[in-house]
Amino acid sequence: MKSIKLTKDPIWTLLRKVTIPASTGSLFQTFYNLVDTWFAGRISAEAIGAIAKSFPIYFTIIAVGVGLGAATNALIGNSIGEKKVRVASMFIAQSLIFALAISIFVTLFGLNSSNYLLGIMGSDAVGIVLTREYLDIIFYGTFIVLIQISLNGTLNAQGDTKSYRNVLIFSFFLNIFLNPLFIWGYGFIPGFGIAGLAIATVISQLIGTIYLAYKVNDCKIREYLKLQCFIPKLEYLKPLTTQAVPIMFSMLFIGVGIFNILYFIGQFGELATAGYGAALRVEQVFLLPVIGLNTAVLSIGGQNFGAKAYDRIRELYTKALLFGSSFMAIAGIIIFFGAEFFVSLFTDNQEAVMSGVIYLKVAALIGPIYPVFFITTAVFQAVKKPLYSLYLSILRLTAFPFLSLWYVINIRGGDYEDIFYTIMATNWIMGIAVLIFIGYFLNNVFKQNKLIFSY
Repeated sequence: MKSIKLTKDPIWTLLRKVTIPASTGSLFQTFYNLVDTWFAGRISAEAIGAIAKSFPIYFTIIAVGVGLGAATNALIGNSIGEKKVRVASMFIAQSLIFALAISIFVTLFGLNSSNYLLGIMGSDAVGIVLTREYLDIIFYGTFIVLIQISLNGTLNAQGDTKSYRNVLIFSFFLNIFLNPLFIWGYGFIPGFGIAGLAIATVISQLIGTIYLAYKVNDCKIREYLKLQCFIPKLEYLKPLTTQAVPIMFSMLFIGVGIFNILYFIGQFGELATAGYGAALRVEQVFLLPVIGLNTAVLSIGGQNFGAKAYDRIRELYTKALLFGSSFMAIAGIIIFFGAEFFVSLFTDNQEAVMSGVIYLKVAALIGPIYPVFFITTAVFQAVKKPLYSLYLSILRLTAFPFLSLWYVINIRGGDYEDIFYTIMATNWIMGIAVLIFIGYFLNNVFKQNKLIFSY
């Protein structure tokens, strides 16, 4: 099989080779979530609401994991681009140490803050108990998730998005078997209800982590990976932290953004929350190629930045954006006209269905601007300027929408659908601003690096 050369192969070819496996993996990850939502719906409409409200809190793990994975990808990719293979090997080991250390803090946060956060989102005592049955188990398995993401970051930096795709496909099919087994029980295995969803997830993640560890052990840069590499070394942990933390916080602001939206939606009842939760799962399916593009741009951009191939990064940004926005425009048509059908797959409660349909029809109009944020964020990370991802997330996901929603709902007395029209307006305004900014940003970064290497 011909190996991928991220600094040499044509950009369109690389986008196809890296994006398609990543998108396919994300597709099955979303299918996995859809299966969880479907089984939650078989338990009760309240269980769907519990899963929806668990997401902003569970998103803490995702946020930390994305930061860790992106930092690992960028630093290993830059090292490979600079032809420093020994340094790349050291980052493999130090990333795993970082993953274990930070998983302790994430677990403690999740176990100790869930009640308070669920209460803010409007859950009553019964709803909090139901959601905690699911969340607690997920947080106990944090270390498995973060190790898996660290290993995947190592593989992505080398252009390998197929291994994680394989993990996600396998996990999807395994989940179909494990969910009913642990929700309702069979033979000597008791039924755990909504907690069974979490147990199935942790088991699937553990198996996937073992497989990715095998793939990393088999990769080329494994050559210099020795036991002593796993002794914590500040000179490697510091750049990992510097690169990862801003990305973690920028991702956390996505969770905060969803939390904000759920705060306002919660004012319209539990069934409105359930409908929105189901609709969000549908939207995620259509965002998958864009998520795959994010991985591709980070992987390709990271190595090319290390190799100082700046024109290829500009070409990468333009072509990725063209593909992503075109796809989301087409997807928006499907989402708009199929909204009721998609949401009704998860619940037969008509009030919940109509709440979800309202969101999906507006989401269809937001879609074409989403790739701007995903691809720009990946470029920020690839050129080792992760703080800009944080600034973008604060503005787009918290400050701007929260103030806008507060005004529309609490001051103007807006209705349920006005929440989503407000979100649409804030996204388009921010997207246009980012497109204006990115050209100046890249010119400045490339100019600075040329000056540094000219001395």
